[in-house]
Amino acid sequence: MAGNFKRGRGKPQTHIGRGVLESVKTDGPHNEWLGMPPYYMHYLSVDGEEYSYLSGDEDLGIEIGKKVTFRYRETKKGKAIDKRSLGVVIDPSDLGL
Repeated sequence: MAGNFKRGRGKPQTHIGRGVLESVKTDGPHNEWLGMPPYYMHYLSVDGEEYSYLSGDEDLGIEIGKKVTFRYRETKKGKAIDKRSLGVVIDPSDLGL
């Protein structure tokens, strides 16, 4: 009887990151294979830490100095932000309501 084949090999652990966006460097467009839409690599500096983010848009859409939050995973190449997890933190005390 064969049992657990996936023992010890789980999904990579995701972590939550949050901080002030300090700088963004964009590299691209890249095409991996024929028919694949072009994508851009964004290298973000958040509170002194370096992260990479893969996007289909050349513009990240977030201004420098904004507080951001995201999910990321640690890889051999560095820290990579998960797709569609990068966003701006909305602080209710800043709204002045």
